Amino acid sequence: MDDISASLLLSDGGSTIFTHTVRAGKRTYFFDVKGTRKRDRYITITESRKKVREDNSTYFEKHKIFVFKEDFDKFSNGLQAVIDFIRSSQDEELTCEEVYESARVDNL
Repeated sequence: MDDISASLLLSDGGSTIFTHTVRAGKRTYFFDVKGTRKRDRYITITESRKKVREDNSTYFEKHKIFVFKEDFDKFSNGLQAVIDFIRSSQDEELTCEEVYESARVDNL
C-alpha cells in the first residue's frame, strides 16, 4: 500500500513551504514547494531510494529536479502526455504524436 502525507510548513526565504510525500514500494517521492528570498516559489521533486553498501551500511540515493513557476504549465502538460501515453499504450498501440495531440487538445 502506498503512503501519502502532506505538511504545511512555515515560510522563510529559501526554505520549504509545503511538502507532499509519497511512499511507493522501495522509493519515496518528495514534492516540495520552496520559496526564495524574493518570495518566488518553485517545486523540487526528489526521488529517494534506500541502498545497501558492501559493508551492509545503508544510505539514501537521491535524485532531484527543480521546476520553476514559469515552467509549471509546460511541465504539467509534458508529464500528463507521458502518463496518458503509458496508460493508453497498454490497451492499444498509439504513436507519440497521437497521444501528444490528444493531451494538447484536452489541456486547451
